[in-house]
Amino acid sequence: MKANTLEEAVALTKKFTSRPSNEDLLKLYGLYKQATEGDNETERPGGFDFKAAAKYNAWLNFKGLSKEEAANQYLELVNKLAESHL
Repeated sequence: MKANTLEEAVALTKKFTSRPSNEDLLKLYGLYKQATEGDNETERPGGFDFKAAAKYNAWLNFKGLSKEEAANQYLELVNKLAESHL
């Protein structure tokens, strides 16, 4: 099974039978946010909310990437992960 659109890719991740690594999950999150919202202009979360800080930084890693390119990279990553997590 291969996803061809952002929506199909999101649906495909919900069918994964095993959990990708935290690194891959953060990359997926960052690419998805960049693809759907563009550059991260939100306020940095507080110092002790480590999960929110990790997500914030994951999104920030893709600053300047176009929404289209972020969507393409998201699709590539989901399709690659699907090979070992479906």
